[in-house]
Amino acid sequence: MTPSLRPVFLVEDNPDDEQLTLRSLRKAKITNPIFIARNGEEALTLLSELKPLPAVVLLDLKLPKLDGFEVLRQIRTSPKTKTLPVVVLTSSSEDRDIIESYDSGANSYVRKPVDFKEFVEAVSQLGLYWTLVSEPHP
Repeated sequence: MTPSLRPVFLVEDNPDDEQLTLRSLRKAKITNPIFIARNGEEALTLLSELKPLPAVVLLDLKLPKLDGFEVLRQIRTSPKTKTLPVVVLTSSSEDRDIIESYDSGANSYVRKPVDFKEFVEAVSQLGLYWTLVSEPHP
């Protein structure tokens, strides 16, 4: 499978944000398969089963069962996923959340814009970068 066809993995428990993200990726004409997990436990289970690994994980922090920080820490401790690109996509702009995300191994931290057009643009740019521009780890 070519890198451009590797899936995008969205970990998001809010149905509205999930739909907005999917809509934004479609608007950017990203045709990669998209897998969705709605809590931290589901994210880790699905990630362990995905082949090939996703081009990127878009990870919310505020998740049921296991929060995004714990999901990120477990991704980074697994030999299979330790180099997987993870973008924290969250509504939090708290300094402590930003610091903990980067300390836990996030590749990027993006605050979800409140404005619809800004949200669409931010997610579109993320999707394009991670699915078309960035070279995956071999």
